[in-house]
Formats: sequence, C-alpha cells, structure tokens
Amino acid sequence: MAQMTGGEALAAALVAHEVAVVFGLPGVQLDWAFDALYAVQDRIRVIHTRHEQATSYMADGYARTTGRPGVCLVVPGPGLLNAASGLATAYACSSPVLCLAGQIASDLIDRGRGVLHEVPRQLELAGSFTKWAARALAPGEVPGLVATAFEQMASGRPRPVLIELPPDVLAATEDVAVPDAVRRSSQPPGDPDLLEAAAKKLGRAKSPLIFAGGGIHAAEAWEELRELAEMLQAPVVMTVNGKGAISARHYLAQNMIAARELMPAADVILAVGTRFALPQVTEWGPNGNQTVIHLDAEPSVNGRRGRRLGIVADARAGLAELVDRVPRHNRKRPSREDELTAVKERIDDLLFELQPQASYALAIREEIPDDAIVVNESTQVGYWNWVGFPVYEPRTFIAPGYQGTLGYGFATALGAQVGNPDRRVISINGDGGFMFNVQELSTMALHNIPVITIVFNDNAYGNVRAFQKQFFHGRYIATELRNPDFVKLAELFGVEGRRAEGPEGLRVALREALKHDRPVLIEVPVGEMPSPFPLLIRGLKAAPWSWPCE
Repeated sequence: MAQMTGGEALAAALVAHEVAVVFGLPGVQLDWAFDALYAVQDRIRVIHTRHEQATSYMADGYARTTGRPGVCLVVPGPGLLNAASGLATAYACSSPVLCLAGQIASDLIDRGRGVLHEVPRQLELAGSFTKWAARALAPGEVPGLVATAFEQMASGRPRPVLIELPPDVLAATEDVAVPDAVRRSSQPPGDPDLLEAAAKKLGRAKSPLIFAGGGIHAAEAWEELRELAEMLQAPVVMTVNGKGAISARHYLAQNMIAARELMPAADVILAVGTRFALPQVTEWGPNGNQTVIHLDAEPSVNGRRGRRLGIVADARAGLAELVDRVPRHNRKRPSREDELTAVKERIDDLLFELQPQASYALAIREEIPDDAIVVNESTQVGYWNWVGFPVYEPRTFIAPGYQGTLGYGFATALGAQVGNPDRRVISINGDGGFMFNVQELSTMALHNIPVITIVFNDNAYGNVRAFQKQFFHGRYIATELRNPDFVKLAELFGVEGRRAEGPEGLRVALREALKHDRPVLIEVPVGEMPSPFPLLIRGLKAAPWSWPCE
C-alpha cells in the first residue's frame, strides 16, 4: 500500500491494466485526475478533444478495431450527457468502453443544491447505456472498481461500463493498494448437451446456413467460423457489424441481399454472435420447418422469438466446440463454390446498378489496402456499403449498429487510427453527419492523427430528403444545408484539403493521400442520389424505421 490521492489511484490502476490511451476533456471536477495523468505520460497518452461526444466515439473506435478496452474521461452532467451518444453506440455494438465520469462533491450528490454540472440520479441515468456502473466514495475504492470494470468488459457480452469519481474523492489522500490487472479468462463454451444436439443437426443438414454478427469480432472467432463453414459448405451471411468475419473473397461469404435467396432453401440455420433480428421481420425469414440454432453470449438474446435451440456461449468457445463435434455427424459434402460464386456475382451485378453509390464505394475499396479500416457513416454511399462494400479482414469495417448514430463516424475513425497507427483508416461521411463533429479537425491536426476523411457533399440531409420525395410527394422541409468550403475549412485547421470530382477523381485523390502519413480531408461534391432503401428493405414486413440493423 502507498499514500495516494484518488486521482493517483486512478492513474495507477489504469497503468496496471495496461491502458495506453485516454480520450478526455478536462474540467474542474477532474483536475486531480488530469494532474495524476500528467505524472504517467510516459505510460498513458492523453488525447483531448473539442467536445465530449468525441471522447466516447474515439474510445469506441479504438476498442472495436483493437479488441482492447477504450477509455474516455469526462466531467459530470453535461459532459457525460454529451458523451452518452457514443456510449449508446458502443452499447449497441457490444464494444468494451470504460467511461470515467466526474461527479459533484460526494456529500452533495442527489441533494438538489444546484451545484455546477449537477444532474440528479446520474448513476441511474448511466445505467441506460452501460452494462455496469458504480461510484467511488474513497481513494482506496478506485483501483478495485477499475478492476471490476475490466472484469465486466472481459466477461459475457462486452459493453460499456462506467465509474463515477467525485472531485473530493479524487483529491483526498489515503493508503491505497493497487491490485494486479484482470486478465481475460477462458470463456465457457456452452452446455455440452446443447452443443452436441446442435452438432448433430448441423452435420445432418442438407443445406445449412450461417448468420454471423459483430460477436464474431468481439470474441475473435473468425478462424473457428471459417473452419466450421468450410466443413459444412455453409454460406455465411454477415450482418453489417459482422462484415469481415470471413473475407469477401471467399465464396462462402454472403450479404443480407443474398440471404433472401439462400434462406428459403436452408434446413438448418446457425445464428452466432448476432441478435438475428432482421430475418425475423422479413417475408424471407425462417419458417416453421427450419431448425434455428442461436449461439450468443447474452442469455436474453437466445430466448427471443421461441428459438428452437438457444446456446449461451462465447462465440469463439462455442464455435470451437462445434468444429470439434460436427465431424462425427457430418455427411459427405461436395464443394458449393460454383453455386455460391454465382449467387455472389448476381448480387454484385444487382448492387452495381445503384449508381453513383456503387462506383464511389468501389473506387474507395480498390484504392485502399486490404487491411485498411473503413468507418462507415449514415450517408448514401454508406448505406450501399452496408451490403455492397467488400471487407477482407476482421475488424476493418465499423458501423453504428442499431443506434444509427448520425455523425458518429469521423470521431470514431480518429479513435480507430490512434489504436492502429500502422494501418490506414478511411472515414466515409456525408456533409450532414460530418458537421456533428467537424470541430475534431482540430484534434486530428493537433495530435497528428492521419485519417483520410471523405465528405460526400450534397448540401442536404440527403436520406431525409429522399424519404420526403418518395413518401411525402416532394414536400421538402428542414433538409437543405448551407456548408462551408470543406477544403478551405480543413486547411484552416491545419489539415490537407482536396476536392475530387466523380469516382475517378476520388481514386486520384485517394492515391495521393495514401502516399504520405498525415491527415487529409477529401470533399466530393455530389448531386441527389437514388435511394438505396427499396433494394435494402425489400421483403421487410415492418416499417422502414423498425428495421433491425444487426
């Protein structure tokens, strides 16, 4: 034990857990925490932002692309509320983010005195977008709470966690013991009887089909998934968050458009690391004659909609068990490469008809490295990317999950780049969403974060406008935007700016940007684009706003 302030105890606990980066924005309640981080700058890099929203988005981007927890640090009240959208996105996408949130003085919490940044029941509020939340009331409690936070992120379904830190606790001094770091323990593979039953059904299936979601990336289960899929010659339909679980170059790798063709012929369906929500609300979803096996780390997911066989298990451990068990029951299976390659080619041809989105997206894909990380936004090219963008490696395509958080992308890409300094990171934005965090061009330049940021500029909230045209007879309201010159704006912040005309112009701009390792913004002026949603939601029985995004 040693005499420490609460701030020093926090810094020591983060060092013990090998935290390399903290994304934060300082304020008076956090002075003792930032002073303690000053003393450990050789161990922990502090990246400060221009808005608290960016701290949680950056932590999420860091976490989802590295597999290591991302950490953000914000003041209480408005600071935490600003960060809440990023935490909600991380919650939707099962991302391990630790939010360190300030509080008012501990003796005034929830007393309604109107203290600076006071929000009643802040800890209760945090429970809406975290897996676990707790408050430190003494310096000696801080390291134990940090350890518990890491245990929570390392067990079951990863999601954001939060620790509240009142300023008097950060400033107080007492004897503190810092426990050893929590190491991720081996995850349970699931009930052996259920796994054996699943192995029998899959092995005896004539036409098995696999749905894979973001849980594959969270559990690092991509090799086990590929091995099982090849063993079964089962096509793998990847959700938006599951893209890259199997390389798009593999004939078994399929998208949600192909699922409409593949689902009716399947007799056994394995859904792993996904809520499997979308097929349940479509005309082409599973019917009563098909066996559905659902393997997921969260028990509540497995119990939904009367699953025939639900297995609560870590995706990697559960798939490894199936890889071991299926061969004892597996029938002889000829390769389906020709058949499934033909399916992929038909879907690719269909998707290419949606222009100019397809040409812009494929221009990006063909110019960047296979291992480049693409952070996709809610924009017309981004919607095409949900199904059409080829992804070749795990954890290289990031989307906002069911939150659909407009404006999340740019800041999330900055966090991804910080966590992956040896990879290129591409941020795809529309002009509407980009302006949500445009101020982080300052963060990008100050910390020399070399993201290549693409802004498709149609001077409108383009998707809202498309829906107003389609469903409301062109009664446009609140969709027109007045934008700055994005190239000049980037240059004013100290970021290289370029303008690209058309897909070929974008190719040239990307080639130039990839030649060096510094921040770049590429503005791409575009006109009105055709809505991709008639293609994306075909067969959906619910209204478009009810579409599950995973």
